[in-house]
Amino acid sequence: MEQFRHVGEVLGSIRALMVLEEDIQINQSQCRLLLDMFSLTFNTIAEEIRQNLKLEEKNSKWKALEQPLRELQRVFKEGELYIRHCMDSKDWWGKAISFHQNKDCIEFHVHNLFVHFPAVIEAIENAGEISGLDHDEMQKRRIALMKKYDKEWSDPKLFQWRFGKQYLVPKEICKRLESAWKEDRWRLIEALQEKRSSISISLTKNELRLSELLLNKLNGSESFRGKLFPSSILLGAKDYQVRRRLGGGSQYKEIQWLGESFVLRHFFGEIQPLTSEISNLLSLSHSNILQYLCGFCDEDKKECFLVMELMNKDLSSYMKENSSARRRVLFSLPVVVDLMLQIARGMEYLHSQKIYHGELNPFNIFLKVRNSTEGYLQAKISGFGLSSVNNNTSSRNSPPRNPMDTFIWHAPEVLAEQEQPGEIASSSKYTEKADVYSFGMLCFQLLTGKVPFEDGHLQGDKMSRNIRAGERPLFPHPSPKYLVSLTKKCWQTDPSHRPSFSSICRILRYIKKYLAMNPDQTLPELQSPSVDYCDVEASFLKKISAEGYCSDMASVSKIPFQMFAYRLLENEKTYSASKHSYPESTSDTGSICRDTVSCTTEYLLPVMEDLVLVPEASDTRSICSETPFKRTPSVKKSPEVKSRKGSVTPKAQTPKRVPLNRSGRSLKLNGETQLKLLMKPLRQGRGRTSGHVSDSEIQ
Repeated sequence: MEQFRHVGEVLGSIRALMVLEEDIQINQSQCRLLLDMFSLTFNTIAEEIRQNLKLEEKNSKWKALEQPLRELQRVFKEGELYIRHCMDSKDWWGKAISFHQNKDCIEFHVHNLFVHFPAVIEAIENAGEISGLDHDEMQKRRIALMKKYDKEWSDPKLFQWRFGKQYLVPKEICKRLESAWKEDRWRLIEALQEKRSSISISLTKNELRLSELLLNKLNGSESFRGKLFPSSILLGAKDYQVRRRLGGGSQYKEIQWLGESFVLRHFFGEIQPLTSEISNLLSLSHSNILQYLCGFCDEDKKECFLVMELMNKDLSSYMKENSSARRRVLFSLPVVVDLMLQIARGMEYLHSQKIYHGELNPFNIFLKVRNSTEGYLQAKISGFGLSSVNNNTSSRNSPPRNPMDTFIWHAPEVLAEQEQPGEIASSSKYTEKADVYSFGMLCFQLLTGKVPFEDGHLQGDKMSRNIRAGERPLFPHPSPKYLVSLTKKCWQTDPSHRPSFSSICRILRYIKKYLAMNPDQTLPELQSPSVDYCDVEASFLKKISAEGYCSDMASVSKIPFQMFAYRLLENEKTYSASKHSYPESTSDTGSICRDTVSCTTEYLLPVMEDLVLVPEASDTRSICSETPFKRTPSVKKSPEVKSRKGSVTPKAQTPKRVPLNRSGRSLKLNGETQLKLLMKPLRQGRGRTSGHVSDSEIQ
């Protein structure tokens, strides 16, 4: 209850801020969307608590909710800081440059909300199964949960129809996820046009030219594509100044401009061949890639200036500065998984844009502290694009490094191609699967605090030969099995056996949910999940391929369904692994009704009091839903029915009857329970004429 109150306090603070939402000049629609989604989140949790929990048990049965609600409070707090930043009217031009194509509301805050919210819902459900003094009420609650996780709901359209509001994706919210940032873009265009035409607002010559640049870019003007504006707009600004160089002799500098701090990438060369690639870089926008904001050039001097957002330092420098001989693992397990997910999401976005990195390593991952949460960092990927002008000897914030330091991050096929005589550049390193291999090596360093192969005695060509032969770094004991399994799949020698970044993101999201629901299992030596989530992902891919609804699976609005589908597949695999062993009692570690088959007859007793046996022709839909009719292929029925003990009953001797509830609708049961229910009256009927089945007969 205390954690839920804290969530409500943050929501109250956001509501107070949004009283003045009309004064927000940057990203007003996205701020309103965030408030509405947080309000829906709070109200949904409140309703779930009312239905499942009792106040008198808040100090015992509610304990499982504490960590999921703590994680949710962090998401709310980060959203509040985002709204405060948007409301700040100081340095308007600097914010316009930073936010003019920013989608952090959706790609960062909403994404995090969708990831953490299912953990809260499931924690409430699990607590609800053991909460309360009324035994019949608890059993009915288990029945409702059993039906909720029925396989029939593993369809995106059915899921949204039945659970859309409960999982924060009703249709009206999905539409706003797609339109909020577009509305903010048009608001910014109107603000720029108003500033240009207003008599009361006198713009300087630089501000007029800057407004022209932003208007052309926001309107998607054809004349702007591939065109860089004169560098005098940047260098001639009154407050422009270089603060420091980033890296020894590198092309990066930290600058002050328009009241904000940025990174300036400054290089010389022929600009015309690069304009198309620079234009593509300027169009990219994601919360986990280093953002290129605007570009300028001086054609006479053949120099180019690209303005980028500022981050603190790269992952390699951060780990070196914060590690020692005694302390190698820097981050807690939840923080490691969070960083892995952010990097995977950034790569997923780049690959969706047909951009392949080729140099994914700790020197190109930049970090920034997230002020709202102690220990958590925001990660952004750099080093992609403009490979012809990349500085191959130094990172942005790092001193020059030996080129041999980078080969350990390259996939075996890349190393093999580099060994070929006469090859100048490796084309195989610019592929999706090569980037996935590099990501696997990054995961190893994040999990262990060690650079891959640093303990090995072989270096240079001999190490390269061993990597191509299949040698990989060794994980220390103990290490979390579910993350070790994912890492090893990423660095498979055969590229076709490596997962995509979309698959990696789904797996890591579900691992985050597992850690939130099992806070005592964040230490590697403690128990792992009951199933390997890589296997769950394989089943998920097989299903979406067969069903044909795999389009646009990267959209954040699809995350709630993906998390739900994972839950159903996890239930199925857990049951299969248990070899039909039925639990005898509930526990705090998870739901006892993991799927419809494993729920035993004893949970159904309270609702069987008034069951009626009717012919098969009756409506056989579930009483727990109003599912739209779904077309399914006809299946040839087996001539015989097998009981649990293996005995066979001829079909002719078993009347097909379906139990009904009081309203006359059928009760859909799992196969074993339905067979037991139907067979008991035949074996034990003692002249009954009412058609009802008593509890004693079922037992």
